[in-house]
Amino acid sequence: MQMDKSIDILTIGDLCADVILSGDGVVPEFGQKEKLIDDYDIEMGGSCSIFACQAAKLGLRTVMIGKIGCDPFGEVIYETMKSSGVDTRYVIRDPASKTGVTVILNTGKDRAMLTYTGTIDAVGRADVPEEILESVRHLHIGSYFLIKKIQPFYPEIIKKVKKCGGTISLDTNWDPAEKWDDGLWDILPYIDIFFPNENEIKAITRRDSLEKAVAELEGMVPIIAIKKGEDGAEVHTDGKVYYAKALPVKVADTVGAGDSFDAGFLYGYLGGASVQECAQFGCICGSLNARMAGGTKGQPKLEELLSYK
Repeated sequence: MQMDKSIDILTIGDLCADVILSGDGVVPEFGQKEKLIDDYDIEMGGSCSIFACQAAKLGLRTVMIGKIGCDPFGEVIYETMKSSGVDTRYVIRDPASKTGVTVILNTGKDRAMLTYTGTIDAVGRADVPEEILESVRHLHIGSYFLIKKIQPFYPEIIKKVKKCGGTISLDTNWDPAEKWDDGLWDILPYIDIFFPNENEIKAITRRDSLEKAVAELEGMVPIIAIKKGEDGAEVHTDGKVYYAKALPVKVADTVGAGDSFDAGFLYGYLGGASVQECAQFGCICGSLNARMAGGTKGQPKLEELLSYK
């Protein structure tokens, strides 16, 4: 069933702010020890919201569904999405909620995260209008293990989108509980593109190598695009493997690089590009994202992306 599609991408948001602490001294020590850090930034965070900003900057008509608190962190999120071109008509300001916050301890080469969920897990089924599901070309699911309130309804939502001719992608991100289930295996057969990193796909499949993990999912998910950081990405589909290289950039931090990869890949996918081109678009967006601190400042717009092709 193919319908007129007025929206390219819909995502349900894990809306939160990132407080990024950077430098060699970010690893804390208890016992009332005080350590000095090099810098800090307060940015919009959340896998889905960072993804949505990159998708919108590439010219995709991108709608976010989510909630924020009536607080300064919520304002940072809302203004960042608006300035990036994301359609925020379904982002609700909820005075009864605190905006979610993630404190990121960034050493440059690695990071640790502490999260207060707040509005990250505030969206319920009633917040997702039926007309949106009917008019979207693609649904991107992110932060699967953090957005628990909507989890039980994903099978229904996914089937509705697919019935209306849409496609689905999934980026689970890390599972804080490290159980790697929560209904995930019920929806994987309906996913068109899966966007894990190396550690996530091995944890989800409970396999000790990337090769074994891919083999577990190859017959289930048509496209498996694995993010490998500075080593780029590899994409498995139709029994073939495609490789794409990361750009050589000076890394400020890696916050949001994977989410930007997803958006770049989907820009190609929805535009009819080859799998190889999709992977390269993803790597360009992920690499350029990492050149500036925070999840969105380094994201390329379409003209810059195409200049690297």
